[in-house]
Amino acid sequence: MNTVVAIPSTSPGGLEAPLGAHFGHCDLYTIVSVENGQIKAVEVIPNVPHQQGGCMAPVQYLAQKGAKTLIAGGMGLRPLMGFNQVGIAVYYGGDAKNVGDALQAFMKGDLPQFGQQHTCGGGGGH
Repeated sequence: MNTVVAIPSTSPGGLEAPLGAHFGHCDLYTIVSVENGQIKAVEVIPNVPHQQGGCMAPVQYLAQKGAKTLIAGGMGLRPLMGFNQVGIAVYYGGDAKNVGDALQAFMKGDLPQFGQQHTCGGGGGH
């Protein structure tokens, strides 16, 4: 399995950091390159400003960074649909205690695909 995984994280980011509770409002993202089931690189990037109705800004940003997979603890339906549109698979990692645990669970195939049952209201009043 070769993929680039983006994981919303709390500062300072990295494999030991707790997951960011909500993808659009996290401090930053930990970006992990996985090749042949091995972690090849870990990078921490800042989140982009999240204006009202700007749910798609982080989606485009992560797509530009090469992300093919996102592990999230929470997000609204609009960004979830956005990730689907740009070809980024989203998995639910809300039970993991940190980024590394979520990544290991993903690599073992233990994380469920993020579905409507995992979405939350977000700031759009929906």
